[in-house]
Amino acid sequence: MNQQAAARQGSRTLSPDQIATMSGLDFIRAIKEGAHPPPPMAILIGFDLVEAEEGKVVFSGVPGESHLNPMGVVHGGYAATLLDSCMTCAIQSALKPGFAATTLDLAIHFTRAATPQSGALRAEGKIVHVGRQFGTAEGRLTDPQGRIIAHATTSCLIFPLRAAA
Repeated sequence: MNQQAAARQGSRTLSPDQIATMSGLDFIRAIKEGAHPPPPMAILIGFDLVEAEEGKVVFSGVPGESHLNPMGVVHGGYAATLLDSCMTCAIQSALKPGFAATTLDLAIHFTRAATPQSGALRAEGKIVHVGRQFGTAEGRLTDPQGRIIAHATTSCLIFPLRAAA
């Protein structure tokens, strides 16, 4: 079941206390498997978590008319969102229980335009380095033919989760 279908069916939600006891990879897999709902941004933009392993996370999305900029091609923000998501989640996938990651910076290089006719785009994020407080990752957004639409790097802050108030 894809994330959008899971969200429509009212998938379960893990409590903050449950999340705090899970490794980053286990939490990401819980989203993929529908044990925890996808983030609202994924539903809004329409992309799905399709692969998750330690150090690598892949999202897929099919851009549509609602993703176009005034020039008639897919807005760069669509690519940026998929790349930010896959790279940050790649870092999250390597974290121990009780820790999370958030984006500090994002650098993107656009190489080819995407359109609704491009088909499903694949955003693959891989870690480069994960330390105690800082992680880096790289990502590629490709079309169904394997052509690079954009590639990116990110730095993420790693921080301890706080107990629920």
